[in-house]
Amino acid sequence: MAELSSTPFQVFSAFLVFVGGSIIALTVGKYFNVSSSRSLLLYFWHTAFSLVYAAYVLNFGGDATMYFLSGFSGDLQFSLGTQGVRFVVFILSQGLGLSFLGCSLFFQVFGFLGLLAFDGSLREVTWRKSRGIRMLATFIILLPSVSFWSSGLGKDSLSFLAAGLALWSAINMRKRWSLLVVSMLIMLLVRPHMAGMLGLGLAGSFFLQRGIPITQRIFLGGIAIAASAAMVPMGLNYAGVGEDAGAVELIEYIEGRQSHNLTGGGAVDIAGMSPPVQLFTYLFRPTLIEVRDFFSLAAALDNLILLGLFVWGGLSLIRKPLPYHLMRHNRMFLWIYSSAAWTILAMTTANLGIALRQKWMFAPMLIFLLISVVGKDGTLSESNPGDGKVRRFR
Repeated sequence: MAELSSTPFQVFSAFLVFVGGSIIALTVGKYFNVSSSRSLLLYFWHTAFSLVYAAYVLNFGGDATMYFLSGFSGDLQFSLGTQGVRFVVFILSQGLGLSFLGCSLFFQVFGFLGLLAFDGSLREVTWRKSRGIRMLATFIILLPSVSFWSSGLGKDSLSFLAAGLALWSAINMRKRWSLLVVSMLIMLLVRPHMAGMLGLGLAGSFFLQRGIPITQRIFLGGIAIAASAAMVPMGLNYAGVGEDAGAVELIEYIEGRQSHNLTGGGAVDIAGMSPPVQLFTYLFRPTLIEVRDFFSLAAALDNLILLGLFVWGGLSLIRKPLPYHLMRHNRMFLWIYSSAAWTILAMTTANLGIALRQKWMFAPMLIFLLISVVGKDGTLSESNPGDGKVRRFR
């Protein structure tokens, strides 16, 4: 049975991890144009959810305890997916002597960096907008479901980090392409199939993005396709489909996944749902009428806020010209990846508990795209609260 910390050394080492994370918050926050005070506030907020998450899984069970206890087996070998996370935890627990609490705090730093990148991205796209929209962006960053699932020991903290870095990279792809490569490698470690989608989204954006010379499109798109060609088979093997799977095998896999994880309070029967209902179920349920306990109430309130943003953003998308949605910030990449991820996960996830965790692998991109088109951009000289620079817009 895992314990938070069982020796004075483990308590002290966990404290050192916390202090190290706060130093990282002060240092890295500047890169994402987030002030030191705001970065520390987000770090403390995220750490609090990490403690809640650790206490929850110790009392009610969860994958985090499995990852930690598996480190004591002594027969671990590195591979992608679950085994990769186990291997990292093995190094932390057996190599560095960290307790369950120390490992949890270490992993929450990954999720915090993803949160910081998410926050920096939203501030980048809203700082010319009204105060109300900027407050909405901050409110979304502070949603409990964002920090709770990304603060635990497991795949979700790393996949959320990958999503945040990919979003930040897309804002200025020419200068941050190396960070996107890091993002894809992190996603490859924990969820290879999602890394393949990132690669396909990047390839599609290079071929379809306007304003890039045709030679560069072919060259960069070819590199992205080559990377995807290497990652997609890994993802198919990881998912259990097989790297040589054809259309029939994929359909059978999807049908099989629709009847998987149909036990427990979060189970839903998606096999008989139409695709639009599957998409709604995956991203916006549970709703307020489905609340059963405190955790489902918190999730339902978060989903209600997201639904409101999606309705508002959807109406704004209709009113504004198409090039606006695609040209800036390499939005083609964000649209392709987030749409593909949402569709595939909605078709294969029959448990709302899993959906609540895994939707944050692409939800930051959708939130960024939608909040960027709501309201009106400012026309006066304004200071970006993240970097203190004054910029003038026409």
